[in-house]
Amino acid sequence: MNPNGAIIVQSNLEIMVEVDSPSYEAARDAIAPFTELVKSPEHLHTYKISHLSLWNAASTGLRAKDVIERLESQSRFPIPETVITEIEDYMARYGLLRLKKDGDRLIVESDDNYMFAEICRLKEVEPFVLNFIDDLHAEVDPERRGHLKMALTNAGFPVEDLAGYTVGDPLPIHLRETTLGGKKFELRDYQKEAAQIFYASGSEKGGSGVIVLPCGSGKTVIGLATMALIQTKTLILTPNISASRQWIREICDKTDLTLDQVKEYSGEVKEIGPVTVATYQILTQRKRAKKDENAPDTADLEMSDEEVKKELANFPLFSQEKWGLMIYDEVHLLPAPVFRLSTEMQATRRLGLTATLVREDHKETEVFSLIGPKKYDIPWRILEAQGWIATADCNEIRIPMEAELKMKYALAPIREKITLASTNPEKTDIVERLLKHFDKPDDRVLIIGQYIDQLEALSEDLQIPLITGKTPNKERERLYAAFRDGSLKNLMVSKVGNFAIDLPDANVLIQVSGTFGSRQEEAQRLGRVLRPKSDGGAAHFYSIVTQDSKEQEFAMNRQLFLTEQGYAYKIIKRGDWDILSRTPEELAARVSQ
Repeated sequence: MNPNGAIIVQSNLEIMVEVDSPSYEAARDAIAPFTELVKSPEHLHTYKISHLSLWNAASTGLRAKDVIERLESQSRFPIPETVITEIEDYMARYGLLRLKKDGDRLIVESDDNYMFAEICRLKEVEPFVLNFIDDLHAEVDPERRGHLKMALTNAGFPVEDLAGYTVGDPLPIHLRETTLGGKKFELRDYQKEAAQIFYASGSEKGGSGVIVLPCGSGKTVIGLATMALIQTKTLILTPNISASRQWIREICDKTDLTLDQVKEYSGEVKEIGPVTVATYQILTQRKRAKKDENAPDTADLEMSDEEVKKELANFPLFSQEKWGLMIYDEVHLLPAPVFRLSTEMQATRRLGLTATLVREDHKETEVFSLIGPKKYDIPWRILEAQGWIATADCNEIRIPMEAELKMKYALAPIREKITLASTNPEKTDIVERLLKHFDKPDDRVLIIGQYIDQLEALSEDLQIPLITGKTPNKERERLYAAFRDGSLKNLMVSKVGNFAIDLPDANVLIQVSGTFGSRQEEAQRLGRVLRPKSDGGAAHFYSIVTQDSKEQEFAMNRQLFLTEQGYAYKIIKRGDWDILSRTPEELAARVSQ
């Protein structure tokens, strides 16, 4: 018994964490590398240990002994034996199988002949085995390397890929000491460490995997540092054109590459260079328009990989160039067809960058198998304490429904309930209050939402420019540039603003509506304001939610990611709305936790 322990480990691999315990923060940080937060009500948070979370922990160097010691040191009661057995068993499976090259042959090997024989004869694995060399080695199909890795992971036996990588076309690239803008530039310690861990001195132990760091911490710079280590032709994949152009700006600003060497491949520009920055959308573009707009996407059809490649118009960008490195920006957004294509690219070094490994489509296993396991992460609060990202002040403002809306909501079907709650007209008053409060010369307010009609009405009422998916890219860039240079103080964006827009001076984000409980969306939206401020000030995040509605339920799920990172939401209800005109310090003293 440990009366000071903040956690209770249960035999179903769930962990209860007592928020009010004096050792809560230490316990949360201890278990974060090998768990996932499931729910976070006021007093008891629930975490879950999964096989994938254990394998990701093992890939970063944690051992079963380390995991068990962390649990024992923080647990109020003894750890159930079944949990200890499960941790030891599944963490031992990582590295039990290894892929290696022998000339042109691809070999899978193990140190356990009994287990090796059983795994190789599993029905999902057997088709990839060409022949057995001996009791511990088998030759497998080199053209199906990615498919084999997926099959083994799904069977519960992830393979450590030590088969190495092809050498791409060389590309001399060096980081600048001074940016084009005249600012001193050097890698932060954690950026240097992340790139070095991924590269692993060029050995087969590195070269594929995911770096998990918060928005605003400089994941793009880690990509540049990796390019400078590998010195090879590079393909960078991004979620949208704005992100692509941000990458191009950063490459030219912080490396000695020129615009002649860095090309954009998108719906607007199709150029290929030594470094090519392409969007996920362009890679999933079909040769023929679908006859039925409601038909599933290519990846959902019962098609062979060869049929998929023939159907996608821009697949040659993957296959005909000799890339030595591929960078997947916001890897948690990687579309399913690109996963299919990535099975073909296992001999190319692959770097994934993300703020969260959580995917709304639950394809974390595909990321682990085809892009690589987690190689490096660091908690947001540690970077905040070190001054690399801004201190965050997170608030949820709960507003009631007026009588007419309440009746309409009560009679509506589920999906309409969500829309009614999300577009509650009372939100306009709160936005106006916040805009009046954050009206100092240095304030930059970003308003973001899910529903276009709602945003268009707000934009018209408040006379604030709005960017949606229909806004031409030239106009988007103009508005983003005006916001960055301060000539535009307030800007409104639809969900296109969730990802990879560089707005370093935004210090206030007002979320008027969001996707149904999307944890990754909450992480990305907070990340829009987390970049360090020139005056050292804090970032302020306000989520406006209709009280006692489906939207409030979804908001609790969105908050899971920030809770994992150590942030707490302050809840502001109607009786406390007057404090929206008070200072953040006064607000923090008044609101209920």
